[in-house]
Amino acid sequence: MKVTFLGTGTSQGVPVIACSCGVCKSLDIKDQRLRSSVMISYGGRNYIIDSGPDFRQQMLRAKVQNIEAIVYTHEHKDHIAGMDDVRAFNFKHQKNMPLYVSDLVEKALKREFPYCFSENKYPGVPEIVLKNIQAASSFFLGEKEWIPIEVMHYKLPVLAFRIDDFAYITDANYISEKELKKLKGVKTLVINALRREEHISHFTLNQAIEKSREIGAERVYFTHISHLLGKHNEVLKELPEGFTLAYDGLEISV
Repeated sequence: MKVTFLGTGTSQGVPVIACSCGVCKSLDIKDQRLRSSVMISYGGRNYIIDSGPDFRQQMLRAKVQNIEAIVYTHEHKDHIAGMDDVRAFNFKHQKNMPLYVSDLVEKALKREFPYCFSENKYPGVPEIVLKNIQAASSFFLGEKEWIPIEVMHYKLPVLAFRIDDFAYITDANYISEKELKKLKGVKTLVINALRREEHISHFTLNQAIEKSREIGAERVYFTHISHLLGKHNEVLKELPEGFTLAYDGLEISV
């Protein structure tokens, strides 16, 4: 199974509009982060987690020709805003796009993209099929089982996902003991590490390190990174063995 990091930035991306800090002015491509998303590939098929506002750019940059489905973590705009661009895959492959969504995400999509759900659709709108998912029940995409894990983004429930011994966690600052049990045995972990300072709804770098050690993963990649964390290459030097910062375009085998 291959994991491609399509975006590793926080909700504003990096560089941030109108910011002149050292990270935002950096010419290092690893300091240039689109909104967080990954592509999971196995069995000759691609599955996307989240379609934020950079979805079109991410698909073009990664030269993606087809995807089987999009799986959503939660309803915030930086994770759903690009959904309209699934139209390109509709047109090319002449099939609907399955979207795997919680009740809250379904409600948000119907509010933000009402034209996709109209009885009399305008020609050319995205053709989608909603598939309901819940934290309590796993589901299959192709030959692999996806296990949802409910994490908390302040007071908002967000779905993380485990596939075999890989797990992807974004937009979290709390995981209950019950949900942590679902992560037992994970060897490769992706987890959000927003910045160094305390935040109301995201793990800090130190909190993400601590939580990763609690989970016991052998390899840890940090994502959903803010410009406030620092330059990629400088932060790397501080990290313990087995921990690294993900960056846009990074591909790993798990």
